Formats: sequence, structure tokens, C-alpha cells
Amino acid sequence: MAQGQPEERQDAADIAQHPQDGAEEAPSAEERLMAAAAAGDGPLVAQLLRDGAEPACETEEGITPLMLAAESGSAEAVQALLEAGATWHAQDRDGHTAGEYASGAKQRHILQQLLDWAVRAELLLGTISRREREGEPPVNRDYLSSSIRYEEGEAGGKLMDEQGEAVMMGWETPLMERHAAIICASGGDVLNVGFGMGIIDGFIQTHKPRSHTIIEAHPDVYKYACSQGWDKKPGVRLLHGRWQDVVDELGPFDGIFFDTYGEYYEDMHDFHEKLPKLLRPGGVYSFFNGLAPDNMFFHLVYGEIARLELGRLGLETSYAPMPMDASAAKIWEGVANRYWRLPVYFVPTCLMKGLAGEAAAATTDAGQLPAAAPAAGAAAAAAAAAACTR
Repeated sequence: MAQGQPEERQDAADIAQHPQDGAEEAPSAEERLMAAAAAGDGPLVAQLLRDGAEPACETEEGITPLMLAAESGSAEAVQALLEAGATWHAQDRDGHTAGEYASGAKQRHILQQLLDWAVRAELLLGTISRREREGEPPVNRDYLSSSIRYEEGEAGGKLMDEQGEAVMMGWETPLMERHAAIICASGGDVLNVGFGMGIIDGFIQTHKPRSHTIIEAHPDVYKYACSQGWDKKPGVRLLHGRWQDVVDELGPFDGIFFDTYGEYYEDMHDFHEKLPKLLRPGGVYSFFNGLAPDNMFFHLVYGEIARLELGRLGLETSYAPMPMDASAAKIWEGVANRYWRLPVYFVPTCLMKGLAGEAAAATTDAGQLPAAAPAAGAAAAAAAAAACTR
């Protein structure tokens, strides 16, 4: 949807302010709210909300007042809608959020505003969710008890589970090469959590680290790794088990990579809590950045959440954009669901800042929400703006 011309915006404002002028039937409060949001009229949006207009209303196409306000560039209207309960992650029928409406209209300040709001909301909900799930069984229990298979193919092959879902695929090879270079920069002791197809471990070996530890939870993957001789390679330690059960006895390391299957962001958050003890000062951590891979705005939100949470633990995180086109139909032949749809991959580099960072992690309340960092968030949004469009 293109941003409206000034005359159109004024017409929308007239409709919102004078609901019966030139109309046979007075528009509803929600229609007036839509018009005011599209016109970027912050004061009128706020007034209509106070009068009872529903902030989460939508058109037949799934367009919400927040999307229209974001496209208009009115920070006041956007803030009023968010504070009234408008859903930041609502999607229209084409799967676009308010963040993409803002980006498509080149409203960078609105994109940042929405990003900051979404991050704060998700941090709070994530803290509540983690407290509620304490004591629950492992989320990847079914995966670990199922069989998997390795398949050859033109795109580098793939690792599949019983449901036809891809656990890992060959198209990830350039990403794994980049991750390996990041965590092996010092040439010291390296840990990889999740063997998968062994792609990153092959690249790690080319950097000749002092030691190379691998944790793999799935019994079939572990057997495959052994069949490829990884249990006998000099300087390599291959461990079978869930990282939750073995990692406390390991470390410290100079480089760590995390890429598991069948787990969620909360599990990666739990792993992050271990990093101050696992990673040496000056060490580097990276992870497969597959957070919310179906929507660029959601992807930015979860990337920023990870950056803030890692910052609380003493790690400074940056994301480097890497073009990644995995859209070819032949890549996904035989795969039940595509797990990557974005045109760019943001490679995370997380540097343990030193002894001060470890001390900060030890004294910070794990339940405390870190403060938002608008400057860093703006940089992430700007870097992704070209891809975060409709």
C-alpha cells in the first residue's frame, strides 16, 4: 500500500472529524479511527480511543489502525494505539505487520518505535513464560526419541525427521563457514552445540583450533558422527547427550556456536545464562540466527531481544547482514515446511567483554528486564530496512 498523498490524508482527517458531512450513514467509531490513523492525526486518534473506539479493529484485508498510523509516520498516533492495546504483531492477509508498513513507507523512526515496544513486551512475556514452564519435560523429547535420516541432493543434501521436516540442509553451508570463522578467530578451545550434518565442524577443523568439543543429543546423529570418524579425530571430543545435562562440566572456551533442533528461544535463553562461565573473557559466541524466519520484523524483534539479554550477561552483540537466497523450489523438494524465507541472514558475533562482564552477570537479577538501547536498535533496523518492506 503506497503512502497517501496530502490531499487524501486531509480527506481522511475530514471524515474522522466530521462523520456526517457528505455521508448517508455516519461512519462507526472504528471507521473514524481508521481514517484518523491513515491521516496521521495523533490527537484525534487519542480522542477516539478515549471515546471507546476499538484499537484492534481491522478491515476485511486485515489492515489495522496501527498499520495505517505506522505508514503515515505519526509517532503520536502509533504510541496512542499501542498504549490502548493495539497488537504490535498483528498481520494483514498478506502477512505484513505494522513494522513492514512503516518500513515500506520509509518511516524509519516509526520502525524503531515499534521495535522498541515489541522488544519490551516480549521480554516481559518471556520472563513470565519461563517462570510458568519450570519443571516441565524437555520440549525436544519427541524429536530425540524419533528416527532421522540423511539424504543426498543437488543443494548439498539434508537431514530429515520422521515428519518430513528438515533438521538441517546443505544450503546453510556458507552460513556455517562464516560462523566457524567467527568462533575460531583466536584459534583456542571451541565448542559446537548441535552436530547436525557436521558442516560447521568441518569448517572448524580447517582453522586448527587447540581443542574442538561437540555436543549432540540425538542418538542417530551421534551414531552418524561416529561413522564419519568424529569420535576418533585428534583434538576432538564428541559428547552424546542434551547440552543441559553435560555443559556444566565443560569449559571454559574461546569460541562457542549454538544450533539445536526441536527447542525454542527460551531454551537458547537458558543456554545464554551459562555463557559467563563457559566463555573466557574476550571469547566469541555465535548462534544460528533462525529466530522468526518467516517475517522480517519479527526476526528483528527477536534478534534485538537476544542482543539485550546477552548484553546483560556481559556480551556485546553485533549482526552482519549476509545475502541468503534459499527460495529455489528444488532446495525444498520433499520438505514439509520451509524454515527460512528471508532474503538476508544476520550473522551474530557476541564478544565477552571481559572480567567486568562476568561480574555484572553474577550480580544481575536474572528476572530483571534490561533497559532498551535505542541507538543499537536503530542500527539494526536501518541495516534491515531494505529487506523489511512489503
